[in-house]
Amino acid sequence: MSDTYYEFGTAAERWDRAQLFFGSKEYATAARILGGLVEEVPDQVAPRLLLARAYYHSARLVRAETELRAVLERDPVEQYARLMLGRTLERQGRQSEADTQLRMAAALAGDFTPAGGA
Repeated sequence: MSDTYYEFGTAAERWDRAQLFFGSKEYATAARILGGLVEEVPDQVAPRLLLARAYYHSARLVRAETELRAVLERDPVEQYARLMLGRTLERQGRQSEADTQLRMAAALAGDFTPAGGA
């Protein structure tokens, strides 16, 4: 497919198209569309979060981490971004960093149970 296809339409149309590709598990294509949207509207969290998810699902973990950190820079209490960052760090073998993010995600979700149960 040509780059023109990905650039075609309004931001809303490209957002819809990216969601369709993501829903069809075409993560690389979704990421390609979302990359342009994120450049166009860098302060909007939703496109950046979906881009991070697309990177995560296509095993581009460093890129996913970068986008998730950018989301958290804009919205530090975005619980799902914290959870995803924790999972992304786990997949990279960075467990102690992951644990911190996962604890914060749990707290933001209202789960104050100490690790290990009880």
